[in-house]
Amino acid sequence: MTPFHGAAYVLRGLRLIKEPGIRMYAVIPLLINMILFIALLIYLALRIDVWVNALTPDLPAWLQWLHWLIWLVAALSALILSFFAVSLLANLIAAPFNEALAERVEHFLAGEREEQTGSPWFHGALKALANEARKLGYFLVRAVPLLLLYLIPGVNVLAPLLWVLFSAWMLAVEYTDYPMGNNGLGFDAQRHVLSRHRALSVGFGAAVLGLTAIPLLNIIIMPAAVAGATALWVERLKGTAALHPDALPKGGRD
Repeated sequence: MTPFHGAAYVLRGLRLIKEPGIRMYAVIPLLINMILFIALLIYLALRIDVWVNALTPDLPAWLQWLHWLIWLVAALSALILSFFAVSLLANLIAAPFNEALAERVEHFLAGEREEQTGSPWFHGALKALANEARKLGYFLVRAVPLLLLYLIPGVNVLAPLLWVLFSAWMLAVEYTDYPMGNNGLGFDAQRHVLSRHRALSVGFGAAVLGLTAIPLLNIIIMPAAVAGATALWVERLKGTAALHPDALPKGGRD
């Protein structure tokens, strides 16, 4: 499978969250994402000029023509990092609701169209939040060295590409956790499954990353990514999970 097959599952998720049996489960994650992104946009509108000007160096008169380019690069970097930080926060807050959405999508894909009497919204909420904290720790341990590459001359040319690839991988880890966690796979087992389908996983994460940067679409990307990741799990990843020694029978996070 190619990265394009993985990316297609994000579009699949956008279609799935419009289904009558799934829409109500997508509402709360969507609202959480919308509120946080609106708050971010208001903050950036008020502060980004001051913030970016503080980061741009004073240039000699003969290089003043470069100031607009430096400002643009700094502004875009600030926007990307801000959107990514808000996405992490939104997933942390919405984790219990995303689990319920993933469970409902999996039932839907299995042909169970009626409402299920599964876990209530806040069942296992503390475990879900603890799992988000573990993913955040995994992210920070790897993100800090990658960010330091920007300070190394020569190497910093490759730093943006490495950051994009790592971000795509992290988004795949983030969103496939919901269906895999619902089926009893721990964090190590999840990463093992994704590593067996690395191109597929990075393609999915890259599509999520790209849509996160698009205004309006970034508001609905979280529930769409959860639904798409669940379809990816059901149709592509589930067979590999059965081969992992730590795989557990379906029963969720106990």
